[in-house]
Amino acid sequence: MTRIQAALALSALILAGCSSLGFGPAEPAPACPPCAACPSCPASVPPTTPPPFSRTLQPAEWSDLPGWSDDDVAAAWPAFLRSCRGMAGRAYGGDWKRVCELASAAQGKAGHDARGFFESHFRPYAIVAADGSTSGMVTGYYEPLLQGSRKRSRGFEQAVLGVPDDLLTIDLSAIFPELKDKRVRGRLEGKRVVPYWTRAEIGSRGEALPARPLLYVDDAVELFFLQVQGSGRVRLADGTTVRLNYADQNGHAYQSIGRLLVARGELKLEDASMQGIQAWARANPSRLDELLNANPSYVFFREMPDNNDGPLGALGVPLIAERTIAVDPRSVPLGAPVFLATTRPNSVQPMNRLVMAQDTGGAIKGAVRADFFWGFGKSAGEQAGRMKQSGRMWVLLPAEAAPK
Repeated sequence: MTRIQAALALSALILAGCSSLGFGPAEPAPACPPCAACPSCPASVPPTTPPPFSRTLQPAEWSDLPGWSDDDVAAAWPAFLRSCRGMAGRAYGGDWKRVCELASAAQGKAGHDARGFFESHFRPYAIVAADGSTSGMVTGYYEPLLQGSRKRSRGFEQAVLGVPDDLLTIDLSAIFPELKDKRVRGRLEGKRVVPYWTRAEIGSRGEALPARPLLYVDDAVELFFLQVQGSGRVRLADGTTVRLNYADQNGHAYQSIGRLLVARGELKLEDASMQGIQAWARANPSRLDELLNANPSYVFFREMPDNNDGPLGALGVPLIAERTIAVDPRSVPLGAPVFLATTRPNSVQPMNRLVMAQDTGGAIKGAVRADFFWGFGKSAGEQAGRMKQSGRMWVLLPAEAAPK
């Protein structure tokens, strides 16, 4: 089947049945509005979305950014240089060429003033949601450490899967130009393209699924949260560490199991954190599979070189702890500097700082929405698991990238 034939078959399937196939450059499928062909359109049907940067931004002044003058802006400079590297190959990279060349030239010069550089070459814009609000939710994520083995053995029975051989990733932009950079996942059943298996179906198929296990880990809950985080490390019995990064996803939209437990009355809203879900799982082992399968999304991994850099984000550059966020790229251009005004996890203590929008996530949807990267390990996980704060965001844009 050619790419065009597959695209036609898949588009027909979508329009006829509004199937739950997903798409996206590095995350589960975004939601779409109802359409005439399918009034009850599920979240993963390809939407007609405006291009990046076309949403409403409100011009702001530097004085509008709470704590801008107090932040250690220089600490965000290495992340900004990585953003320049990641944006260079993107369609909008030309808009950033001038400021990135100036940044590269300024790097390492005596007396370099990072704050002054941004104030001279950028303008802040308040990010505004569709309903006009300027406040949204800020959560946290991190790079976890799991215990594992190269071979299945007693105590290490949870497979970390690579990308299955039968997972189709189809580019529909040849037919729908508005879906440029969007990918639809599915599989062939005879001559038909159908949705790929759900989490529950992947689990039930076991070794019949044509996917190579990369590793085996000791805990199903930890594996689930590895998939939620999108990257992590696995320590083997000999003390070596294997690094894993997001490779692909089965095309089904992410569903929050914490929200489900709250709706069932099994967790209080304030306890619906990563730690709260883990505690519920320990107390209810016989019900764990049923809970995890309520989220049909499933993430596949690839091995990466083990080094001291952070994990790769959707921009294709290593993330820097506490200076990187995941965003909805339909609202915030990947790579752009963003000033984030929020509070520390479970507190009212301000946390206002310059960060870079270098990643995406299946649950990160909407304009004023961010996932704050805390780094690697247990302490980072404790912060990330408790973080569910209100926040405001300003994107910093050079003149060439200013909204038209």
